[in-house]
Amino acid sequence: MDFTHVTDRIGMLRFPVGQAYAVRLPAGGWALVDTGLPGYADEILAALDGDVRDIVLTHAHFDHTGSAAALAAATGARVLAGAADAPVVRGTAPGPEPVLQDWEIPVFEAVHANLPLPHTAPPCPVDVELVDGDTLDWGEEVRVVHVPGHTPGSIALHLPSSGVLFTGDTIANVQQLMPGVFNVDHEQVLASFRRQAELDVETACFGHGDPIVGGAGAALREVALGLS
Repeated sequence: MDFTHVTDRIGMLRFPVGQAYAVRLPAGGWALVDTGLPGYADEILAALDGDVRDIVLTHAHFDHTGSAAALAAATGARVLAGAADAPVVRGTAPGPEPVLQDWEIPVFEAVHANLPLPHTAPPCPVDVELVDGDTLDWGEEVRVVHVPGHTPGSIALHLPSSGVLFTGDTIANVQQLMPGVFNVDHEQVLASFRRQAELDVETACFGHGDPIVGGAGAALREVALGLS
């Protein structure tokens, strides 16, 4: 697992598929945005000196929630997730299957063929169910933005004062900046992309693909204009 700096306060943890982000808290310790695949808790803890205070899950897919239960058990960190995805994270409800477009089918099959079985995450308690407009305090205000479409409870996190946006999988930057793939509702994902493009953003951190540091809002708006 690779740990690199995005900004002076934000680090990126890269996994065989996808990535998570760690935000340094002013009082010490870290807040995690997603936790990657199952089995990486020890490596994450080593990268973050074992000090994780908050774990925010942008959605319930196992490549983002996989190590959440182990990290919460090891650190006592608070776990937060979108209200509509929280039952899936807890393991009390199944996650909806994506509605794949024709071109997505071979990509989906290839990605999953290279991931270890089972394609599920251990159930994880959720301490706080997040809804649109909720705020967190990570030394600056963090605004929760409900961005459904990839999953019903997908959320983004917007830090207005520093111009940072964590998009989860509603937006990707793999080869090109684009709406995320493997969605439950394609039209909702397009609407969620447009909503995030309207935010004041300089740095965008995606669930898949390299972050954009500087000018991210302009890049998002340019893509949003061409969505159909």
